[in-house]
Amino acid sequence: MSAPKRRGERREQPPRTRTGPLGAALTTELASADTDRIIYDLTGIEHQYDALLSELPGTHIRFALKACPVDEVLRTLAARGAGFDAAGPAEITQALNAGAQPTRIHYGNTVKSDQDIAEAHRLGVRTFATDSVEDVTAIAAHAPRARVFCRLATSGEGALWGLNRKFGCAPDDAVRVLATARAAGLTPAGLSVHVGSQQMTAEGWQQALDTLAETLTALAGRGIVPDHVNLGGGLPALGYQDRHGNPLDPPLDKIFTVLREGMDHLRALTSAPLAFVMEPGRHLVADHGAVRAHVSRLTRRRQPDGTEVHWLYLSCGKFNGLYEMDQLTHRMVFPDRPGAQEYVSAVVAGPTCDSDDTYGDGRHPVRVPASLTSGDPVWILSAGAYATSYMTQGFNGIRPLPCVCVRGQEGQH
Repeated sequence: MSAPKRRGERREQPPRTRTGPLGAALTTELASADTDRIIYDLTGIEHQYDALLSELPGTHIRFALKACPVDEVLRTLAARGAGFDAAGPAEITQALNAGAQPTRIHYGNTVKSDQDIAEAHRLGVRTFATDSVEDVTAIAAHAPRARVFCRLATSGEGALWGLNRKFGCAPDDAVRVLATARAAGLTPAGLSVHVGSQQMTAEGWQQALDTLAETLTALAGRGIVPDHVNLGGGLPALGYQDRHGNPLDPPLDKIFTVLREGMDHLRALTSAPLAFVMEPGRHLVADHGAVRAHVSRLTRRRQPDGTEVHWLYLSCGKFNGLYEMDQLTHRMVFPDRPGAQEYVSAVVAGPTCDSDDTYGDGRHPVRVPASLTSGDPVWILSAGAYATSYMTQGFNGIRPLPCVCVRGQEGQH
């Protein structure tokens, strides 16, 4: 429970992300909350979706449902025209319940059982990702006459999470996979890539586009003409910080330029119209979600090597909302300590009895007000991606954060 607001205490001014001031509705909800929760700004998500389409007009958006499986968020995106990248029947069902048509849902997971393929087909999904002949054979048996797109491997270089070990195949294997699909009565409909989650370089996209061009040319030599290219996820959020508290600075304008030019090049290589699909996840939701947590304790501890280190223990950590904190740092706001005169460098840790429940290894502490006391509220910004999907159902008896969705008025963003 938060400490009561002190009489006459001035609240900190609404914080800003690199995309501008936080929405008024999100700020209001954070300021008024007296218990922990995660909050999503639906209006901000709508505006982010519209901004993406303005950068890549005509692209079909399939939101990566795993990034934020919150029904209100999914309904908001479906009403805006988005489809969904689903990883299995449960996500397909959730997308359908959110209002998406089956034609706007694809089964984007190349790892799937016979039973899950059949269930997805029963639910109306007709487009499946693949990256192996064995998977194509299973799709042909359990989803006859379906459409398949083959995922190409990428290096993942330049991304916080490379995603380059489990999925994807080489261009020559992709040709073999799609030729097998055609022979099995399936439609070899497309190619896909994924440049890694939170891709911080335009070069990562350029390398993937070059691989796509090589593969399209090879497919044409076999008489296979895909009707779409799926450029996957990887578009970055803008509100994260590095370990030293400096804003990460992905070159988003350059990334969009590379994508537009690459898409034009790929179109020129094909003898038929070529559509484009993208699977944004964190790019749409990360900067429009925030966690209201609280301070458990700010303490000073003598380490085994004799050094003294401040530790800031929070009510929220790796297992109930901040799973990705070992790779990135969220900006934290302490609204009850505006204009604090003294700061200390502290290791930030969550509430569980797990040594992994910390920000990094302590070599990159965070500056926090020295006057923090138990119960002080903490706002953890840019926490909208993967927070709800990675929460445990009660590790150490700590329950998942309640979820609140709010709306602002037009013109607030």
